[in-house]
Amino acid sequence: MTPRWRNALSLPFLLLLFSFSFVSFANAETSTPAAATTPSAASQWQSQIDNLNKELGDLVALQSKASGEDKLALQLQMFQKNEELRSIIASGVKNDSFDRAFLIKQIKQQQKYANQGVKYLVERSSKLSEQLSEAKSEDKFAILSEYEESRKYLDSMYEEQAQNIDWLKKLNAIEPTAEEAFKKEISRRTEQVAANVEYLRQQLSADDAQLKVAPESEKAVIQLRQLITQRRMAITTNSLSVMIDLSDKVGIETAEYKRLYFEATGSVTQDLLSGDVLLSIVKTWSSKFWNWFVENAPQHIFQLIVFLIILLIARQIANLTRKVVKKAVAAKNLKFSVLMQDFFISMSGKAVWFIGILIALSQIGLNLTPILTGFGIAGVIVGFALQDTLSNFAAGMMLLIYRPFDVGDFVQAGGVEGKVSHMSLVNTTIKTFDNQIIIVPNSKIWGDVIKNVTHERVRRVDMVFGVSYSDDVEYVEKVLTDIISNHPAILRAPEPMIKLHVLNSSSVDFIVRPWVKTDDYWDVYWDVTREVKIRFDKEGISIPFPQQDVHLHMASGQLPSSPEKPA
Repeated sequence: MTPRWRNALSLPFLLLLFSFSFVSFANAETSTPAAATTPSAASQWQSQIDNLNKELGDLVALQSKASGEDKLALQLQMFQKNEELRSIIASGVKNDSFDRAFLIKQIKQQQKYANQGVKYLVERSSKLSEQLSEAKSEDKFAILSEYEESRKYLDSMYEEQAQNIDWLKKLNAIEPTAEEAFKKEISRRTEQVAANVEYLRQQLSADDAQLKVAPESEKAVIQLRQLITQRRMAITTNSLSVMIDLSDKVGIETAEYKRLYFEATGSVTQDLLSGDVLLSIVKTWSSKFWNWFVENAPQHIFQLIVFLIILLIARQIANLTRKVVKKAVAAKNLKFSVLMQDFFISMSGKAVWFIGILIALSQIGLNLTPILTGFGIAGVIVGFALQDTLSNFAAGMMLLIYRPFDVGDFVQAGGVEGKVSHMSLVNTTIKTFDNQIIIVPNSKIWGDVIKNVTHERVRRVDMVFGVSYSDDVEYVEKVLTDIISNHPAILRAPEPMIKLHVLNSSSVDFIVRPWVKTDDYWDVYWDVTREVKIRFDKEGISIPFPQQDVHLHMASGQLPSSPEKPA
């Protein structure tokens, strides 16, 4: 097993530790008499260990006299040589033919070195943790780097301790007290790291809560503190992961620790499939939910009741507002169209209802600023996506302002002719004379010619009647005047107009133009046309149809030949 800290070998404060450990280690090995050299694999293996021990001793002597970068370079070589040494020891454990006593001695030396490393690194980590608490914010990141490196070394030392014990167990040379002591140490260390994770989680939660209510001037300090805490959380959860693995190896129950690791990191691992871990997660969540429910349920129920009451009040106020606005816009002096009245009535109720919803949401603890900001952003996005709809909306507003027609008017607009049935800010519904419903976009109506047939209360009915050239003009005028005068729906003012208009090729045309109320237009048109036909027939006035006379002129001396009779 390769320790995790071998990828980071530039920790200056370990120089003293390694110097002391390797001096005692190398001296112990050089004092051991060399075994008789034989061509066997065991002797070659032991010779490799002796050579590595000698090289380590030389490196220790050199690095004690070196300084600066030379000292760090020698330290790196010492790490590498010790890694080679542990690799050879691992191969010796797998091979039963090697000298067992010599192998056990090497492992115990490694065990001694690891124990010294753990003791030193625990003290070093504690000091760095104290420095983190006392240092200024701008200095904490530099201390964090050193703190992270020391924690990685400490975790690796625990892994080496576990590997040393595994080697001794395979060689049947493990002391029960040593194994039990290591198990207690791992249990204590895992519990300590888990407590640190829980503390950092609470600190992050407190910072989040404080950040929501803090003024802008204090947010930068809180955010910096959050970054430092998050960095420490990442370092501590990595240590917790190592401790969980080691605890599993020595037989310590780790379900709670795995649950804590999952909650802290959100990392889904194979360990979550374990029944104990899942049960622990479910128990913890259910316990938290129940505690939250007991503590907050009365408050939230009260807030919900207040929320509903505000909505009910807002609904009543919205209805009342609609009624008040309806009476206000119906005043004769305002001269609002039906469309404009409907618009104001609808918008007033919706505005009151919207304000009531916002007030109700604020009472249950929601921050309205992000909601209103979200509405603004959504409005921009929707505006780009629905440009045609917004064009119809703008056209609808123009139609409401300039009022070219109203509900119930007969119009010709957007290529459609009929009665205006309904209008919204987006489209207008027109019912044709044959009872078809046509929905026309407002932009099409506003961009085209609008002809309002029934906008005015009084209209003129234009009719043309033709009589024969042989009829008496004055008598025809008298008959037409009598017909117009006797119709009850024709207005006396303005005065009707009856004039001889055109001398056509086949008829003499009279124009008849009475004034009527708009609602009576078609009734008068049809009644007068019918009455003219009846009276003309009764009075002997003819209504000519188009005709044409053809005159043939023959040249002198030429007569048309009569057709021959058949024999």
